Amino acid sequence: MLVSEFDYILPEELIAQTPAEKRDNSRMMVLGVNDKTISHKHFYDIVDLLDDNHVLILNNTKVIPARLYGYKDTGAKIEVFLLKEHENKEWEVLIKPSKRVKEGTVVKIADELSVEVLKPLPDDGKWLVKMIYEGNILEILHKVGNIPLPPYIERKMTNDELKKLDFERYQTVYAKDEGSVAAPTAGLHFTQEILKKLADKGVEIGYVTLNVGIGTFRPVKCDNVLDHKMDSESFEISQETADLINRAKAQGKKIVAVGTTTVRTLETAYKQFGEIKACKSASELFIYPPYEFKVIDKLITNFHLPKSTLLMLVSALAGKEFIFKAYEEAIRNKYRFYSYGDCMFINKE
Repeated sequence: MLVSEFDYILPEELIAQTPAEKRDNSRMMVLGVNDKTISHKHFYDIVDLLDDNHVLILNNTKVIPARLYGYKDTGAKIEVFLLKEHENKEWEVLIKPSKRVKEGTVVKIADELSVEVLKPLPDDGKWLVKMIYEGNILEILHKVGNIPLPPYIERKMTNDELKKLDFERYQTVYAKDEGSVAAPTAGLHFTQEILKKLADKGVEIGYVTLNVGIGTFRPVKCDNVLDHKMDSESFEISQETADLINRAKAQGKKIVAVGTTTVRTLETAYKQFGEIKACKSASELFIYPPYEFKVIDKLITNFHLPKSTLLMLVSALAGKEFIFKAYEEAIRNKYRFYSYGDCMFINKE
């Protein structure tokens, strides 16, 4: 299967640069997989589509301010994008422009934080650096860092109003455990009011944590789908959530995953253990057609980039031909795409 089979042309003006005025006012395309129906609603209509026969599972990871702007002692401006924390204050990062740094280069971010470049890593442009600071790194990042928006959302970081907006809106209302460098964007549409309305209808709600990495919005660079390797992302499932899902499956209830990260968490756990159980593990699961889903039945998800692993995942769930028909209709109807854009509800019933 070729990666080029998952390509499509998106008019640039449909890439959402800012979120909807209200989280739950986003448009929502509803796909009926079995009868191949497409209908157009708003996200707040999700309350009418779920009932006490559904269990909703969300990813409660929290985005860290992982994008840092600093300067070399020559005055050259350098961007450091944090990816993964190691021991002894060492991190995997991306550096831009990387040609301006070498081993031993020190980038000053602020009085509280500098970054020493240790060495390039063999993995696709990544570097290993040492963070130089005193105290709590997360507290420092919240003071001097920026929200790590994906590259298709263009920002001038001097705009304080936009920076404040991103700190609030590129984060789910139920975000809890810090560790992601990208938001689980399907969850951005939820409000506390929507969650309460669903709970009042008898929808049970559970949470998993998967720390989203850079691979989420990196394009697949190989020609053959089978040659792609997913970045490893750590996840955790609590005993409470494991019990909720297993009980629901035994009762014949439908598991509704919010976002592809939730899908990969649950499907990885099942693949590793043959059931859903409380665990701390990591996922490198690559889901593409054909794939037999073991845990999830329905999915709330945003519209994804061409040639992306996320587009391949939703194609596995709904069928590639049907997904591409839906994307064509979304473009005709001027849906907003990607992280700050609109969403779809894939219903396999």
